[in-house]
Amino acid sequence: MPVFKTQTGALTTAQRIRSIIAGSSGNLIEYYDWYVYAAFSMYFAHAFFPKGNQTTELLRSAAVFAVGFLMRPVGGWLMGLMADRHGRRAALSVSIIAMCAGSLAIAVCPTYERIGVAAPCVLLFARLLQGLSLGGEYGASATYLSEIAPSAQRGFYASFQYVTLVMGQLLALVVLLILQFALLSPAQLGAWGWRVPFCIGALLALSILWFRRGMAESEQFNTASHDRNAHGGLRVLLRHPREVLGVCGLTLGGTVAFYTFTIYMQKYLVNTAGLSKEQSTLVSTASLVVFAMVQPAFGALSDRVGRRRLLLSFGIIGCVATVPLMQALSSVHSPLVAFGLVTAALVGISGYTSINAVVKAELFPTRIRALGVALPYALTVSVFGGTAEYVALWFKQIGHEGLFYWYVTGCIACSLLTVLFVLPGHDRITQEH
Repeated sequence: MPVFKTQTGALTTAQRIRSIIAGSSGNLIEYYDWYVYAAFSMYFAHAFFPKGNQTTELLRSAAVFAVGFLMRPVGGWLMGLMADRHGRRAALSVSIIAMCAGSLAIAVCPTYERIGVAAPCVLLFARLLQGLSLGGEYGASATYLSEIAPSAQRGFYASFQYVTLVMGQLLALVVLLILQFALLSPAQLGAWGWRVPFCIGALLALSILWFRRGMAESEQFNTASHDRNAHGGLRVLLRHPREVLGVCGLTLGGTVAFYTFTIYMQKYLVNTAGLSKEQSTLVSTASLVVFAMVQPAFGALSDRVGRRRLLLSFGIIGCVATVPLMQALSSVHSPLVAFGLVTAALVGISGYTSINAVVKAELFPTRIRALGVALPYALTVSVFGGTAEYVALWFKQIGHEGLFYWYVTGCIACSLLTVLFVLPGHDRITQEH
């Protein structure tokens, strides 16, 4: 097993808190920019593609969303190597610059009516750039937060990665709500208003880049950097096949469940349940607020009872409850009932989301940690997370939407099997060894 040495004395409490905020706040903006695409796709899909019915336009935008995930493994590899060789801070700074450039490209891109096929090409390029950025951000951020936190509270502090991830998605939804209810009409949103959130994202990314200048480098990285042989690459990573398989297996069910009940749920409530776009946005926003609030509680719980129990709870609840929850949501008519059902699903997923970063980081030694977390995670997310919405819409289009519920259940079952058989010895994956 890899080693997590306790080397926290070099930083004061204030320095550590500031570094944790700096490391996680960039995560917020990265995911805001990433999710703005999904949140506003109902309004801009027609601007980048030939006209069609609502499901067809959403299917095309979902395809670009999925293709953007293909760059996440590349980003995980490049940024992981950078983080392991040049420092976590350097990788986090480069990733935020790439995300800023992608958001700005979407914001200023002309529509399909003006430049034809070049419009979806620009959109695709921007999403590939953002995928590169996000693939690197996850591994570097997870590694940094896990290393900078006190060992006894590592689960609690690392849980803020998903807090900021969800806050990024919430910020995207809040911007959507403000534009929907206070500033713009639906026609204005469809004509030009969808560009506003991408401009906001680019500006926020620049502000985070400035804030990250004062981040303290991880003490574990500083110690390892004195050893010229301390930093590995793919060859070194392949010496840890069990750990790599563990990251892939845990991510498989977690990412499909997460994207189903967050990204896809907003469209599912409109396209299947029949709620209005405004009601769907409110349900998604309110449920995500609760989801973000419970992450630190689950993270702190893992510091007391161990990571394994939380992962098992996620797997068991997901296998048992996913199909009936999705069936109930398909015929829901009340936004309040929809909120309760989606919130229940997200609380169940929290057994994975709150601790997934620290669990994966604790599997690898310092010299290969960022790459070990980022690359297998990004590969799995690109194949399964990025395609979750597309798979759901495809099942709906062919008239067998119910099969998607079982698809999600099967993915969660793979994560449960990973906990039981691939990582059976990690009853409390927090030992200092």
